[in-house]
Amino acid sequence: MHDLPNLDTTSFAVPDGDTLMAPRLSTHPPRILLLHGSLRERSFSRLVSEEAARLLAAMGAETRCFDPRGLPLPDSEDASHPKVQELRDLAQWAEGMVWCSPERHGAMTGIMKAQIDWIPLALGGVRPTQGKTLAVMQVCGGSQSFNTVNQLRILGRWMRMLTIPNQSSVPKAFLEFGDDNHMMPSPLYDRIVDVMEELMKFTLLTRDRSDLLTDRYSERKESAEEVSRRVNQRGM
Repeated sequence: MHDLPNLDTTSFAVPDGDTLMAPRLSTHPPRILLLHGSLRERSFSRLVSEEAARLLAAMGAETRCFDPRGLPLPDSEDASHPKVQELRDLAQWAEGMVWCSPERHGAMTGIMKAQIDWIPLALGGVRPTQGKTLAVMQVCGGSQSFNTVNQLRILGRWMRMLTIPNQSSVPKAFLEFGDDNHMMPSPLYDRIVDVMEELMKFTLLTRDRSDLLTDRYSERKESAEEVSRRVNQRGM
């Protein structure tokens, strides 16, 4: 360590493969929360989310779909609002998430962003999204675009989530669903199956190790300094 004079050796830790691979595996079904970004009566982002939820259930997951109707705009109500509390409770419950938004004016909808904005980075000393997996999808009214999934990826990183590599963008989504609101067979449907399969794999791989994967030197160092200041203070 002689050539690392700026390193706090008491907070420094070498990643340990044996610890990361320790067989401490949960046995309950993976818990997945699905958010969609439209309030329309026949919302295709909701229909894609529901299709994803059915696939996840078939793969053994427990799913919850949040209905954004009635969710106030961020900061227009107190966080005690029932819909805000419902969303935050679900965010804490989940081990992974699926975000699906329409693309409007080249971006995600305000409805989608409002849901994410109501989920804080920290809640009662717990980070409700850190280390949890995330799959991103979008629906388009016209030709295929990837603006929204790219934006959702940025938000996922900001929320300290593990966003999986695969994603889905459904062009002309109104042509992809039958009268029963199920998605019709197509390569686009197959892609959604791929995305949900990958989300399940990443969730099973990481959910029992998220604390280790998100453990940071800078935060260990800061915590150690805070403890030292508290212990060494002259009076209360």
